[in-house]
Amino acid sequence: MSQTDIIEVRPTLSESLQDIVETRRVDAALDWLGNHPPHVIADQLARMDAVRAGMAFRLLDKDHALAVFEELEPVDQQQILQGLRDQSFRDLVEGMAPDDRARMLREAPAKVAKKALAGLSPRERRMTASLLGYPEGSAGQYMTPEVVALPRDLTVAEALGMVRAKGGNAETVYTLPVVDAGRRLTGIVELRELVLSKPETMVSELVVTEPAFARATDAAEKAARLMRETNDINLPVVDSEDRLVGLLTIDDAVEVIEAADSEDVALQAGSAPWEGHYMAAGVFQLARYRALWLLLLLFAATLTVSVTDFFEGTLQQAAHLALFIPLLIGAGGNAGAQAATACVRAVAVGEVRVSDLFRVIWRECRVGLVLGSLLASVGLAIGALFVGPRIALVVGITLVLICGWAATIGGTMPLLAKKLRIDPAVVSAPMVTTLVDATGLIIYFTTAKLVLGI
Repeated sequence: MSQTDIIEVRPTLSESLQDIVETRRVDAALDWLGNHPPHVIADQLARMDAVRAGMAFRLLDKDHALAVFEELEPVDQQQILQGLRDQSFRDLVEGMAPDDRARMLREAPAKVAKKALAGLSPRERRMTASLLGYPEGSAGQYMTPEVVALPRDLTVAEALGMVRAKGGNAETVYTLPVVDAGRRLTGIVELRELVLSKPETMVSELVVTEPAFARATDAAEKAARLMRETNDINLPVVDSEDRLVGLLTIDDAVEVIEAADSEDVALQAGSAPWEGHYMAAGVFQLARYRALWLLLLLFAATLTVSVTDFFEGTLQQAAHLALFIPLLIGAGGNAGAQAATACVRAVAVGEVRVSDLFRVIWRECRVGLVLGSLLASVGLAIGALFVGPRIALVVGITLVLICGWAATIGGTMPLLAKKLRIDPAVVSAPMVTTLVDATGLIIYFTTAKLVLGI
C-alpha cells in the first residue's frame, strides 16, 4: 500500500478487516486492528487469502503481531511468515513460545523450517529441537519446556524468590512442579498456596504428592482429556525415567481436544479433516476432502442395489412393498447413525472401553428394539391406511427388527475399530448407514416372504 492509496474513512461496526483491506484504507485498518483483541484479528486473518492477510498483518506493531500470530493455526502462520522480510521473520519466530514454534515448524515446508531454526538464538534453538524430536501428536510436542521447578527443601520465601527470578522465562507459574535432586517429579504446588502461606513454611508441607501427570510420548489427546477429568490447569510431563521435561498448559490442552473433536466430526460426516479456516478453503479443496469418502460410500451402496435385484421376484408379487423401502432404510440408517455417534463420543471421553463390548451390544440392542416398537406403532397405522393390514404387519415387524439391528451395529463398530487400532470416528455414520441399508432390505424382504407366504 502506498500513501496515495489512503482514504480517510473510518471503519463502521459492521465492516470486517477483509472488507477494509480490500478497499486499501490504511487508517481504517489501523483503527480496526487497534480496537480488536488478538483472537478476533487472528480469525479475520485466517479468513483471507495469503496476500491480503500479509498486508493486514504488517500493519500490526511488534508486540501485538506476536500475540496475534500465536492465535493462528500453523497453516495460517506459515502463510504469514512466507510474506515477511528476514528480520521480521526472525523476530516473530524468536518471540513464539517453544511449543507453538515446534508445532508450526513440524508442519512447515523444509525451506521455512530451516530458515526459522537458523535465525533462533542458541537457547531457543535447543528447546525447539528437543520438542521436534517427540512423536507426532504426543504430549511432548505440545508441552512447554519453560518451567519453574522447585526443590522440596525450600521455604515458601525462598520458593517465591525463585519464581520471581526464573518466572519471566516460563510460560506459566501457576502450577509449580516439585522435583528431587535428579529432577524426578515428586509432586506439585500451586502458586496460590505459596502466596497464602507463611514465609517460613516449608514447600514440602504444601506439596501435593502423586499428582496426575503424562509421559512425553503419550498421545496429547489422552493427556488433554486427563486434564479435563482432573480439572488441572497445567499437567506435568515426564520422560521414561520420571524426570520432569515440561508442562502441558490448559490453552494447549483445549487446542488438542478441539482438533481431535474436529477430526472426529469430519470423519463421522464422511469427510476428511482439513487444515485452516473453513472460510479460507477453496471450493475444489473442500470437494477434494469429501470426494474420496463419497466414492467409497457409492461403491458400498452397490450392495443395496444387489439386494434389491435379488428380491426382485418378491417385489413383483407384492408391489406395495416398494412403497415402504425409503421409510425403512431411513429409520434403520438414522438409528444406526445415532448409536454410532453416541458410542464414538463415549469412547473418545473414556466412558466406554473395548472390554465393555458385550455390555454395549446388549444395551444398544434393547434401545433399538424400544425405538423400533415405538416406530412400528406408527408404521402399522400408516400401512393399514394405505395398503392393508398384511403389508402393515410386515412393515411393523421390520421396523422393530431393523432398529434393533441398526443400533447394535452402530454401537458395536466403533469398539471393534478401537480393538483393531483404527480411529473409531473412521467408522462414520454414513458408513454405518450404508451397511444398515443393505442388511435392512434383507430383513424386510425376508420378513415379507415369511408373513405373506410368497
